[in-house]
Amino acid sequence: MPYNNMSSQMYPGQQVPYCQMPSQEYFGQQMMPMDSQMFGDPQMVPHPVLLVARQTAPNQIEIFYDQPTDLESATKVQNYWIRNNLDRPHDIATVESGNMMLIPANSLMPSMARITPVDHSRKRFVITFNVNATPGVHYTVLPCFVNLEGRQGFRGENWNQQSMKTFIAR
Repeated sequence: MPYNNMSSQMYPGQQVPYCQMPSQEYFGQQMMPMDSQMFGDPQMVPHPVLLVARQTAPNQIEIFYDQPTDLESATKVQNYWIRNNLDRPHDIATVESGNMMLIPANSLMPSMARITPVDHSRKRFVITFNVNATPGVHYTVLPCFVNLEGRQGFRGENWNQQSMKTFIAR
């Protein structure tokens, strides 16, 4: 079904008209301008990368990013997934081993944990869970959608091959 009602309206600060057709969910709705970092490969736009995740208490994980983050996105628990090496999610884990599907339904939830800054660097945070991690289980911290300080709209993963995102609970 072609989109016949495309507005030629330009928004303040917009350099060129929208160049791709809206998805079915946007037909008949007003389109909002997008930040330039939302175009192209999400891993190619500037974003903070998880450097290390380490357990600091039975129910706490400290995480470090390489650059200052936007506090709102960095402390939103729904932007984090915890994978374990078991056949089902348990205790602090939201995703089981082998499950590569990171969806809203299997992210951390506010009822499970909270995230707080450690200092004013905007790089260090502590995830405090309502339950303890199981000793001996491998956990992998998988943050997504965390923006750089002063930016919004990053829609990718906040880790890479150098990220030390897995730890063994003690």
